[in-house]
Amino acid sequence: MFRQTLDPAGSLTLSALLALIPLFAVLVLLGGLKWKAHWAGIAALAISIVIAVAGFGMPIGQTLDAGLFGMANSVLLVLWITFNAIWVYNLTVHSGHFEVLRRAFSSVSEDSRVQAIVIAFSFGALLEALAGGGSPVAICSVMLIALGVNPLKAAALTLVADTAPVAFGGLGNPITALGPISGLPVDQFGAMAGRQVCFLAAIVPFVLLYIADGRKGVRECWPAALVAGLSFGITQFLVSSYLSYQLCDILAAVVSAGALLLLVRVWQPATASVTAGGGGGGGGGVATVTGGDEVRDSRADVIKAFSPYAIIVVVFSLAQIAPIKAALNTIVWKFAWPGLSIQNAAGKKVDTNYTLNFFGATGTLLLVSGLLSLIVLKVGIGDAVRIYGRTVRQFGWAILAILAVFALSYVMNLSGQITTLGFWLAGAGAFFAFLSPVVGWFGVTITGTDVGSNTLLGGSQFAAAHQLGASPILFGAANSSGGVMAKMISPQNLAIGTAAVGLVGKEGELFRRVFGWSIGLLLVLCVLVYLQSTPVLGWMVP
Repeated sequence: MFRQTLDPAGSLTLSALLALIPLFAVLVLLGGLKWKAHWAGIAALAISIVIAVAGFGMPIGQTLDAGLFGMANSVLLVLWITFNAIWVYNLTVHSGHFEVLRRAFSSVSEDSRVQAIVIAFSFGALLEALAGGGSPVAICSVMLIALGVNPLKAAALTLVADTAPVAFGGLGNPITALGPISGLPVDQFGAMAGRQVCFLAAIVPFVLLYIADGRKGVRECWPAALVAGLSFGITQFLVSSYLSYQLCDILAAVVSAGALLLLVRVWQPATASVTAGGGGGGGGGVATVTGGDEVRDSRADVIKAFSPYAIIVVVFSLAQIAPIKAALNTIVWKFAWPGLSIQNAAGKKVDTNYTLNFFGATGTLLLVSGLLSLIVLKVGIGDAVRIYGRTVRQFGWAILAILAVFALSYVMNLSGQITTLGFWLAGAGAFFAFLSPVVGWFGVTITGTDVGSNTLLGGSQFAAAHQLGASPILFGAANSSGGVMAKMISPQNLAIGTAAVGLVGKEGELFRRVFGWSIGLLLVLCVLVYLQSTPVLGWMVP
């Protein structure tokens, strides 16, 4: 049995710096050397394996096995979700209803910058709330391209937009994951996270305007950003605090979209930035002017275009009803991963069980939604199967990037590298409150998911809180909130974004476009969490 050690180098600082090497390798290879995501992921994985064996004393067999364990987990947690989410989108393209959907969104406003907020921020948040797993990045970026947005800019917009809802993505899965680790009420973590990311929600639409059209975009369209951000953030705050953290992003997305629809009835930018398919709505359907001709979609066509996403909402909502949820979770295969036998530094056995909850998995619910959508969209089974095959092939090298990143995260975690980083940061004393979101940021950088970050690093946050006599609720929520800013730079999500827009291999360029925003928003959150650890904003902690 392998037992982790916190200080293999004889100095906690040196050990932590050793553990940081794979993380910095990812950032340098992607951002500096412009490597493709899959090669950067594989290189960082190789470095982490060497450090695990030579630096942290993990047997080579268990190290490689830990990587395989991570890859196996990625299949259900990411690939299964993403494939089915994009399949649903591809069904709408095949049936011709995606064009109807595009025209419906463009009818909200002729201005492409306002459309970017509606699609990437509001609609993307709804997709994240329901499915997570990179689905809004893939689906919304393609929608923006169809409206005339440059592919790389579309991917950047959706990556940045997919920050405000991530802490509660997949019906609150990241928050739910903190419960078993901490033994504390998950509702308190949900309330605390809502009192952090709601401030980011108020900022993100302004960032989207800047990415879309620079200062001119912010100057001309700030009312849309203000209405979308405030309505989303306030709803997120109220629902997570007083109703249900699982539902807060769904309601926030609907409220922000509704608020924007009301706004554009009385306001439009003075100088419109019009896309190729911009237009106005009226009558019983959606009318769009394209190439001088008006295309009018019937109300029935519009309903059919939106029906796959309405079906997703219904299916996921039904899956949360207690008896149905219990039935879906009755068939669960759980077993100890062969070859892994690990203790943490305190001598307690590390959980290395593999759980296959196929019927209740997010990806399976998306598959069911897609099958039901076949009826509404009138797509045959044969066509649906062929479209699914094309969907999988669409990702290509991105699949390898996702597998490599998950393997990297599990090697770092099971070898003790992640725990060493957590304890080293805890040595900062009271200033750790400022650094707490950074831990979550690193976690999502290497796992690609907020659930993965909370699972891997939540324990370090709680250990630090215990050592410092601070609130574990604050630090646990900060891990989840801090992680959302890394979604846009994670190799996994960069790979999904470039695959969706047909630019596989451009991950490095996309990384450089969004990295500054990731760091800037992270610093805002760091200051907020630090103030929440002091009497200044301490009243916000449940």
